Amino acid sequence: MPLKAITFEPELVNHVKPRQITIIGGCGRMGRFFQEQLSTAGHNVNILEQEDWEDAEQLLSPAELVLVSVPIAYTVDVIKRAAQYLAPATALCDITSIKTQPTQAMLESHCGPVMGLHPMFGPNITSFSEQKVVVCPGRNDDVFQWLLDLIKSQGGELIICTPEEHDEMMVIIQAMQHFCRFSMGVFLAAANIDIGRSLTMSTPSYRQEINILKRLFAQNSNLCVDIMLASEERCQAIISLADNYKRLAILVAKKDRVALIKEFENTQSFFE
Repeated sequence: MPLKAITFEPELVNHVKPRQITIIGGCGRMGRFFQEQLSTAGHNVNILEQEDWEDAEQLLSPAELVLVSVPIAYTVDVIKRAAQYLAPATALCDITSIKTQPTQAMLESHCGPVMGLHPMFGPNITSFSEQKVVVCPGRNDDVFQWLLDLIKSQGGELIICTPEEHDEMMVIIQAMQHFCRFSMGVFLAAANIDIGRSLTMSTPSYRQEINILKRLFAQNSNLCVDIMLASEERCQAIISLADNYKRLAILVAKKDRVALIKEFENTQSFFE
């Protein structure tokens, strides 16, 4: 995966000690967000983007922090390739939406500080304010304290967990939610529903859901699909969900009111 080097020269803010940072994939939307936040905070941010690796040693070796922000499918390979250029003291971090494999790859490929982050928001926001960031400690966590403090100083919320717990939760929080909304969007398009007309007589919850669908389908298609296919666990959970839909749809087709009420009441008790 070739990378191109672009350098940003930030102005110092609040007399922050400037750190040397390189973001791999920093011209992507989330990478650009982190570049803006870090450079605005007074740090010197370099970017390696898709062109070549000719400047990799120059940009990675002196970096105090290397942040990996590339598509899920490339994350582990990029970590392994970048690690050969890192100094032992360089802090290595990734911000992809899966954590077990990337964190393990960082720990195995790099002897220095390692941490996994997952920003629980899209790249359209302008700061960390009121946003959640999942933190998966790896090695020498104190080295990353300045970065975590930056997130908290903007009003961000840090959630600490293991990579394994993160990935288990993201099956429900991300993959299955994406599939549900992906399926609904495909259905509405196939049925050629007049969305504009439907909104004129909609409930608040329907309007909210349509807005979520619009945001989902405004994203890069590869990003959406990769989130669903990121792990075998995600794929199996989506298949199980689809089987559950089919089972309930059969009850609807049979007009089995008693069975549907029983399903509702059993689930109702789960949420009490």
